[in-house]
Amino acid sequence: MRRGTFKDETVDYAAVGATQAPDLMQYPPERSIPAQESWRIGSGQARFQTAGDALLSWTAQRGAGLALTDVRPAAGPMYSGVSFDAEGTPVTPSRLEADQRFDSDGTPYVGPGTTVRLEGRVRGQRADGELRVIFAVEEPRRIGFALGTVGGSVVSGEESFMIEWYDNDEVWFTVRAFDAPAALLYRFLPALTRRRRRELFTRYLRAISPLYTTPA
Repeated sequence: MRRGTFKDETVDYAAVGATQAPDLMQYPPERSIPAQESWRIGSGQARFQTAGDALLSWTAQRGAGLALTDVRPAAGPMYSGVSFDAEGTPVTPSRLEADQRFDSDGTPYVGPGTTVRLEGRVRGQRADGELRVIFAVEEPRRIGFALGTVGGSVVSGEESFMIEWYDNDEVWFTVRAFDAPAALLYRFLPALTRRRRRELFTRYLRAISPLYTTPA
């Protein structure tokens, strides 16, 4: 799973890609707290494409009040990541190997193997950390990616973000995560991990949903 430039900065947890496991909520990685939320954010191809573009340009993270202080795309051979189908079978995800895209301020879009430094606060506690894009997909009806912790975070684990355009024309935004407390305070007070995750989920929704991003 690791190759090239990834030998010096591997993720700090073992269950890489587990946010895509169908039974995550029933059987989370050891010592981890799982979480999942899905929201209908509209319908139609235009909504899907707009939300997907926002997601791949780090809108969920920025909208959550987290600053991207360093974004480093993978160098050398592209890291293809890991993903699973609905039955939990490993599959090769689509690889975003087209010309590198950048947002209006020059920040590279999400790409497999990208490393990003996030800084901010959630419920008064720091939310700094270095993370790796575990996989990224950009398909006709599914766009998303997963971030795994590399180090420096109060928790260790992974979170995935997925925009899906269903056959009934509805567009849904799903976030799944598992967090193992890493900082001493979070180890002694597991409730802080759950509160942190609930707050992040709310912020991600506000960043991506048109109910919050456009005027009434």
